Amino acid sequence: MRQLALTAIALALFASTSGHAESMQFMPGGSRPSIKGPEANFTGSVTVDPLYSNNEHTINTGGHVTFEPGARSAWHTHPAGQVLIVTTGTGWVQEEGGEKRVMRPGDVIWTPPGVKHWHGATNTNGVGHIAITNMKDSKNVDWMEKVSDEQYLD
Repeated sequence: MRQLALTAIALALFASTSGHAESMQFMPGGSRPSIKGPEANFTGSVTVDPLYSNNEHTINTGGHVTFEPGARSAWHTHPAGQVLIVTTGTGWVQEEGGEKRVMRPGDVIWTPPGVKHWHGATNTNGVGHIAITNMKDSKNVDWMEKVSDEQYLD
């Protein structure tokens, strides 16, 4: 089932709406350098491996994000929404005012536009997820304050 969902997403992401055939784009793994998650937007050790950027046929970007135990994003929103597909480990995700939820491999999380939330590893396990983030007016995220240790462990 997970493979079918990933295949459907991949087909949707690269489908051409122009009506003419184009050449496939092949981006070999390891050809895009990893990026350390900026300290202003993350607590702990976070690595972002870019997968693809938006182009004239896609309205989103994709990346594989890996959080070491205790690492997490700051509170943030997405102007056009985001899909997370958990690939490894165990993590937490929380919408402002909502209950913190466990996320595990195979889980898919849709965050609607403008919903304030955070996500990351648990305090004892790392987690990895693919983030597919939609663009609006050339922007895909609005960063806010960091998640406090009290909020994280509550």
